[in-house]
Amino acid sequence: MPFDGMVMAAITRELAGTLTGCRIDRIYQPAREEVHLILSRPGAKYRLLLSADPGTARIHITGAGAENPPSPPVFCMVLRKHLEGGRIYGFSQPGYDRVLTIAVDTRDDLGRPSLKHIICEIMGKHSNIILLDPGAGIILDGIKRYSHTVSRHREVLPGRRYIPPPAGDKINPLSLGDEEFFGIMLENGLNSRVRDIIQKRFDGLSPLLAREIVYRAGLDRDIILDRCGAYDLTSVYTALKNIYESAGNGDFRPTVAFEGRSVRDFGAFDPTCLEGCTRQTGGMNEMTDLFFRHRSLDEKNGRIRQSILSVVRKETSRLEKKLSLQSAEFEAASGAETLRLAGELVTANLYRLKKGDTVVYLENFYKEGCPPEKIDLDPRFTPSENAQNFFKKYARAKKTTEAASHNIQKTKEEIDYLGGVENSAGLSSITEELDQIKEELVEQGYMKAAGRPAVKAVKKEKSAPRPATFTSSQGFTIMAGKNNRQNDYLTMRLALPGDIWLHAREIPGSHVIIKTGGKEAPAATLEEAASLAALFSRAGQSGKVPVDYTLRKHVSKPRGAKPGYVIYTGQKTIMAQPDSLLAEKLSQAD
Repeated sequence: MPFDGMVMAAITRELAGTLTGCRIDRIYQPAREEVHLILSRPGAKYRLLLSADPGTARIHITGAGAENPPSPPVFCMVLRKHLEGGRIYGFSQPGYDRVLTIAVDTRDDLGRPSLKHIICEIMGKHSNIILLDPGAGIILDGIKRYSHTVSRHREVLPGRRYIPPPAGDKINPLSLGDEEFFGIMLENGLNSRVRDIIQKRFDGLSPLLAREIVYRAGLDRDIILDRCGAYDLTSVYTALKNIYESAGNGDFRPTVAFEGRSVRDFGAFDPTCLEGCTRQTGGMNEMTDLFFRHRSLDEKNGRIRQSILSVVRKETSRLEKKLSLQSAEFEAASGAETLRLAGELVTANLYRLKKGDTVVYLENFYKEGCPPEKIDLDPRFTPSENAQNFFKKYARAKKTTEAASHNIQKTKEEIDYLGGVENSAGLSSITEELDQIKEELVEQGYMKAAGRPAVKAVKKEKSAPRPATFTSSQGFTIMAGKNNRQNDYLTMRLALPGDIWLHAREIPGSHVIIKTGGKEAPAATLEEAASLAALFSRAGQSGKVPVDYTLRKHVSKPRGAKPGYVIYTGQKTIMAQPDSLLAEKLSQAD
């Protein structure tokens, strides 16, 4: 987990400078393992979040509120009883352990001064928030209660003596010399990765920070101990000491790393080892809040995307089976012309045939040389009746073939449409875009509407779609739809007749428009737009992709067509290379 001892140290330093002396006005417990303290001082209010959730355990000031349950849980009521109205006395962290003690000056039931401790233990699945009477060393309550049946080390129950988490054997490298550091490193197997060793043996390091130390030492991130000489280990030791010296001086550089619009990681120091990421820096509380808010949003978007993909893939599988049956039906009815030929040949030779014939060989005058054609007859009918039966079967088979052909085409179009939706879901990275896709699937009957948010639906319709916007190297505006609603809006409403329209050929993908402004688009701009159309298609991870382009005036949407579906004429085709780095560059230039 990225919330390591160094992050805790940076958080502790900031909290001590900001919240010491603040009054605890209210306490809430919006989630089973999360507590919010509402704090104030003259002219300022703060919300301190304490979480013991196994996946997101943390402590920081947050700007985001949360919905509270109708009635407060027991732990919340205990905290309110002992802490509301009290003042923050101080914050302390033992070494670089992920344990923070918040001291609170308050009063007991008789109004006498009393000191209480909130102990926040950030230890993954063993995380906890414990209210302690430090004078007696007695636990008043814990957000997670457990007895010796769960932990042999200690019990967390009201009235039990508080026992700190088991002390680790991790070391602060500032207490070591070079030789001692080398000795600790060489205690490990020669095939062990250096970053794993320092993360395991030294205090307060997350895997990311251990990797960063190896990177700052100028070594490969996965280098093993056996590949390191004395110079390499000295470089690691120097980088390690620099981190600890900076932490000791309070010289942190809190940073959140983004990969696209999604958060990648964060830390108390700039993770320069995460190449290709954009970064945002600020205070440690601010960056921690930013990271977890974005991660929560990413997880929410992931759930929405998965619900869309689940429906799309299920429907696609059903349609592919349906297409297989329709194709088999088409093949079975494809002998219609043979029936027509048999009827015509029998009619032309009625004078030669008689009732009771079962097999006849008649000259096929449609072929050169009039070769004989074998025809099976039903002996129960006269030759004329056999001919009429052939024509009736031909008429039925022809209708079946036409219907099957039409149905196959409709099914293929629906499969292509769902392929486009799947591609859009993969491209969309914000909630608004994913919600638009869900609304579209509801409107098309693939999903059921959740609840009845009629008012919200109206509000969403008022906001115009916002296609992605880029600026070509020659200064032309290029726009790309990220979903079918954006595609329709971009092509049918925003684009002018003289603009250039692009789309990956016969592949689900985005509509892309070059806003020409009445000018002729340079070849370089056309190539860049085609690269975007290739990137934002289902073939976006491929090599060269064929991209069709034509003037917008040659693009039309058939009446009743599904969202995103258009037909076009007068197109030319260009082979384009999907390039995400180019997309990022052109987007930044916008």
